[in-house]
Amino acid sequence: MEYDYLIKFLTLGDSGVGKTSFLYQYTDGVFHSKFISTVGIDFREKRMLFQSKGRNHRIHLQLWDTAGQERFRSLTTAFYRDAMGFLLLFDLTNEQSFLEIRNWIEQLRLHAYCEVPDIVLCGNKADLEERRIISEWRAREFAETYKLPYLETSAATGQNVNRAVETLLERVMLRIETAVDRAMLPGRRGRPKDLNDSDMLAPPSQNCSC
Repeated sequence: MEYDYLIKFLTLGDSGVGKTSFLYQYTDGVFHSKFISTVGIDFREKRMLFQSKGRNHRIHLQLWDTAGQERFRSLTTAFYRDAMGFLLLFDLTNEQSFLEIRNWIEQLRLHAYCEVPDIVLCGNKADLEERRIISEWRAREFAETYKLPYLETSAATGQNVNRAVETLLERVMLRIETAVDRAMLPGRRGRPKDLNDSDMLAPPSQNCSC
């Protein structure tokens, strides 16, 4: 199947928050309770149609699965600039994974394509309600501080997994379409297909060092 856009997303978060299970639930609709921690980086793929402005866009979605361990940070940050959006996960039953979210965001601001990349924050393992430590109110307050969409997800049940990816895709496609619209303004040379990566990824109102 041919595609109109190749979109690359990166999943980030501490080891054990459920990134690999999250991606398998999204691409295959299955849950594996036991996964060996990702070593380095891996990825899943999915083809889909995205409708916008009355048109169907064929999307080839690559979802990169990163290792959460500290010793792999230098490896995974090398992939940040190539990603168009980020799924940032923490474990609702693990306080430390929530506290580390701030550090992950700072890493993104340093290494991503611009200082304000598209991020969706996911509080994962929502099915383990009896073990919950991070309240929804606390997580939402944090997300609002950084102006991030927040969803409570479960790789086990599939709760909000599709919605999280779709929310991120909508934001990224809006950014791309805005760049295309700017390219079509009178007086600007070039057609949409002539846009380079910097044009496609630069947000409408943010000057990025791309």
